[in-house]
Formats: sequence, structure tokens, C-alpha cells
Amino acid sequence: MKKAEKCISCGKGLLERGSTTFKCPNCEEIIGRCNNCREQSVKYICIKCGLIGP
Repeated sequence: MKKAEKCISCGKGLLERGSTTFKCPNCEEIIGRCNNCREQSVKYICIKCGLIGP
């Protein structure tokens, strides 16, 4: 699977421990999340389908 380079919520690079890359559950677009946004449950919006996630 291709890895995301930046967090979809804050734009930070995904180099830190705890960051993740996954497929959007709705359209399978690649989504990246940094550890900070994951821990704080910052919402994200898929750029392809508009799905809003925690």
C-alpha cells in the first residue's frame, strides 16, 4: 500500500512514531494521520469522497 506523506488534518509530515496511513473506508483514498491528531481525535475530511472521520 502507498504511504501518505502528510497528515490530512494538520499537514505535518508523517515521520514521527505513532503516525499512520490507511485507506478511506468509503472510497479507499490513502489517508495519513499524525500521532498528535490521532490522540486528540481531530476530524479529517477525505479529499476524494468527503467522508468525515474522527
